[in-house]
Amino acid sequence: MLRRVARFAAGLAALMLATFAMIHLIPGDPVRAALGPAAPAELVATRTAALGLDKPLPEQFATYLKGVVSGDFGTSFLTGEPVGQIIADRLPNTLTLAVLATLAALLVAVPLGLWAAIRTENGRHRGTEIGFTSGTGAAVAVPEFLYSIALVVVFAITLGWFPPAGKEGPLSYVLPVAALAIGPAALVARLVRVETMRELGMDYVRLARAKRLPAAMVNLRHVLPNALTATLTTGGLLLGGLIAGSVLVEYVFAWPGLGMRMTEAITQKDFPVAQGVILVYGAIVLIVNLAVDLLLGLLDPKSTLKES
Repeated sequence: MLRRVARFAAGLAALMLATFAMIHLIPGDPVRAALGPAAPAELVATRTAALGLDKPLPEQFATYLKGVVSGDFGTSFLTGEPVGQIIADRLPNTLTLAVLATLAALLVAVPLGLWAAIRTENGRHRGTEIGFTSGTGAAVAVPEFLYSIALVVVFAITLGWFPPAGKEGPLSYVLPVAALAIGPAALVARLVRVETMRELGMDYVRLARAKRLPAAMVNLRHVLPNALTATLTTGGLLLGGLIAGSVLVEYVFAWPGLGMRMTEAITQKDFPVAQGVILVYGAIVLIVNLAVDLLLGLLDPKSTLKES
């Protein structure tokens, strides 16, 4: 646990340093870039002083760290709105989308992978194996934003079943959740199949079958729980990846989440907002990875012993 917490702390420190350096690595004056070339020099100087960008870098970094620890991420270049308030308003929408997509992916992937493994055990039903591996491989290869566009064209514009954009009730969740979940569901289904195939070849399965236990009992009570250890680990990492990977999906569906706000901030050169959102995204991924590491150590102590 101490080793994993130390890794988390080192990753978080590197993330904070990188987000702080983001503004200072931009060529030219970031305040001038945000306000535009026609902005008066007095306004640029006033805004620069208000943001503390005229102070020495060590002092700026110390102020930045203090602000992050206290939850103060600065203010928007353009609107003057506190970045922390923007994050607090938008983060729940992004988290809701990512959690629903993770649950949808797991609910589809686990039974699909289990079914494919049982059906193709010992080389049976070669056509099913080829179709499963080809279909899931193609699904993994397609990026989320292409799924988003296709789903909007087919189910929102052509068929009119769901809203094309925005957050307008339960139906508005369907398309963005599906766009986020399709690729991960295919990936997890492949993993479940591999893990299930490995478990089906174990001695305890052969013993259970020799005792003539019902196939459903063998598969659901014995094989599935053992096959789910790696799947649950992947599911946790999947949640972190979906939170960070929802940016383009939110943009396509005009979803009022952090990804949409970060895209707007980057295009409008509102660097404090982009800086704060990137920091939150990175911190969430690090926290999820830490939680998955600790959970894996509890579920599979052998992995911890091997690492030691």
